[in-house]
Amino acid sequence: MSVEKNRRRSEAVTRGDSRAPNRAMLRAVGFKDEDFNKPVLGVASTWSNLTPCNVHIDELARRADAGIRKAGGVPLTFGTITVSDGISMGTQGMKYSLVSREVIADSIETVCNAQSFDGLLAIGGCDKNMPGCLMAMARLNIPAIFVYGGTIRPGVCGGKDVDIVSIFEAVGSFGTGRISREEFAAIERSACPGAGSCGGMYTANTMASAIEALGLSLPYSSSRDAESPEKRSDTEAAGEALLELVRRNIRPRDILTRRAFENAIAVVMALGGSTNAVLHLLAISKEAGVKLSMEDFNRIGRKVPHLANLKPSGQYVMSDLNRVGGVPGVMRLLLDAKLLDPTTLTVTGRTLGENLEDVAPAADRKLVRPLSDPLYPTGPMVVLKGNLAPGGAVAKIGGLKTLTHRGPARVYDSEEQALKAILDKKIRANDVIVIRYEGPKGGPGMREMLSVTAALIGAGLGDSVALITDGRFSGGSHGFVIGHVAPEAAERGPLAVIKNGDIIAIDAKKLTLQLELTAKEIAARTKRLKPYRPRITTGVLAKYSRLCGSASEGATTCGSRE
Repeated sequence: MSVEKNRRRSEAVTRGDSRAPNRAMLRAVGFKDEDFNKPVLGVASTWSNLTPCNVHIDELARRADAGIRKAGGVPLTFGTITVSDGISMGTQGMKYSLVSREVIADSIETVCNAQSFDGLLAIGGCDKNMPGCLMAMARLNIPAIFVYGGTIRPGVCGGKDVDIVSIFEAVGSFGTGRISREEFAAIERSACPGAGSCGGMYTANTMASAIEALGLSLPYSSSRDAESPEKRSDTEAAGEALLELVRRNIRPRDILTRRAFENAIAVVMALGGSTNAVLHLLAISKEAGVKLSMEDFNRIGRKVPHLANLKPSGQYVMSDLNRVGGVPGVMRLLLDAKLLDPTTLTVTGRTLGENLEDVAPAADRKLVRPLSDPLYPTGPMVVLKGNLAPGGAVAKIGGLKTLTHRGPARVYDSEEQALKAILDKKIRANDVIVIRYEGPKGGPGMREMLSVTAALIGAGLGDSVALITDGRFSGGSHGFVIGHVAPEAAERGPLAVIKNGDIIAIDAKKLTLQLELTAKEIAARTKRLKPYRPRITTGVLAKYSRLCGSASEGATTCGSRE
């Protein structure tokens, strides 16, 4: 293959006498004569010292740089944003979390197209980095590979492993007098011992696993610790792999097929992943021009059992899974059961089946159960529909003792109101907490409700109370929680007409979510609704509120690519 074909895009910047000024600029950042005959590759770094998820990514970016140079390319590193969900959780700042996904995708697209890069390596840590990077890759459709920053190791408090969700739950325990201030403070000091993303099968680890299953990251890279030699070496290897993708012109949409998305959903179900995977996989598929719907999650979840005993519904963390074969060990179990398609292409240049040929199935029953004896017979989430969610809602069912709930509504128009009610001991067993006007448009930004769900667990109400919202849940949330209700309240969805005391019936077996009112009464209440007035009318949140689509389609600001 000629050099020019390796530089399909960068030649627009580097070739010919008319581009001498462009080359002069590049010489100032380190280009030598010979570099103008090499592929120019972007390294998108989400480094920031504002969160443990990303604090080490500058070192990983240097490793990627080394791998690219070793393989014969020229790397140019650029930054994009991150926000910390864990730090902004429960505050108004959380409104910006989902919005940051769109900003990350837009910024990567902007730089890669402005600089005519031949390929892209992106490194992400916190929750929205990963889907944001993947959305940009699908949109750009230039050779690309993703590197996950890696998982944090668990902390230790009182001889027990703790993590970020431990301290969120401790807020409820301390607020309701179940633990002492000394124990509360000790958990806070121990929860996050170093660099890396939240350690359980929360959103970051869920999305990293999904991306490996999609085929856009190297095998094993999703389960390795952030602070490990293996993470540094697989980042360098990713830089080398990117050059091979450029040489062979293998692009994201060659990899991001419908079958690849089905593989990713199957892996998420087997691992007990976050409900945010629904939102993000829908968003990525939309950018890739792949038809994917919420119903696909039900279809696959019915046949793929929940195998991994990982937090929040289980006992272990990602570091533990890595010790027993990581995500490939789980994928091999699924492949042997014919629950994955082995023919999908990956960034190794080989198929998923070829990548797994020499991989041993995960065999530690404490961590990963066999398909003959799963932790739960179906996946950890289902999509519900009914008169309360005509467009669908996502229920988290992993670890639940019962899959049905019927009770009176306790209605709140913000997360803060609901949290105060819990801490003030106003919530009773059998209640159905309704948190509305927290959707993509109404929030705006579709906040996660970890503060509320963790407070319920900490207050001892996790098994007796249900929660419904048009917002989202953290991957760390557990209990009988239903989010992504569509249409949202701000779009005059049925959530907007619920009154305190109305009876709500949830049946995760029959996949229904019903408000026990007649269609006539719901229509009459809807007609009486006042027009929704946005809470925020300026800045990026207002822009997102105007442009975003429904949660049932990924809540993106992009148009369809079909």
